[in-house]
Amino acid sequence: MSPTPPTRARIGRPPSDAATSHAVILDAVYELLKEKPASQLTMEAVAKQAKVGKPTLYKWWPSKAALIMAMFHERLAGNLEVPPTATVEATIRIKALHLIKEFNGLFGKVMADLIAEGQSDPSILRELFESHIRIRRASTVADIEQAKAKGELASDADAELLIDAIFGPIYYGLLLRHTPLTEQYGNDLIDQVFRGVRPRRS
Repeated sequence: MSPTPPTRARIGRPPSDAATSHAVILDAVYELLKEKPASQLTMEAVAKQAKVGKPTLYKWWPSKAALIMAMFHERLAGNLEVPPTATVEATIRIKALHLIKEFNGLFGKVMADLIAEGQSDPSILRELFESHIRIRRASTVADIEQAKAKGELASDADAELLIDAIFGPIYYGLLLRHTPLTEQYGNDLIDQVFRGVRPRRS
């Protein structure tokens, strides 16, 4: 039997090192944003917290906004499972109440920070809408259109306006803090909106 050839040393960093560094950096952003708004976050602070050099950050993310967005997607913006047999009203209620719950935590803080940063950098708003909001909005539009076809909602109900009527006030509450975002608020809001779009009985 031939002797086992000696193991050759790997040249460069193992592939797992890059993934580890990536995760450590996003963890650093996550922890720092618990303490300060995105406007006060710096690449220097992230590099120090993650114990990496600034060039490592810029190798993967061209800007602070891109780095925050990456953390938002990987650490905060999960997918919500809704029972496939739920009515459209129940589905939207689940989504809205989940959003309210999330808005009362770090997810809400980072969302508000991103929207604020987007006022001076429109690319942030575009990225936020395209990569996070659009797909969820499209899914809800599809739910509403199916509900209209099944007679759950009035045939002339406008899906886009219905979504705005429910989720717009929740974002309004997040940004202006004019009223507490509670489960009761969410339920009252949904009850009020759905009164206007249920099928009319003759």
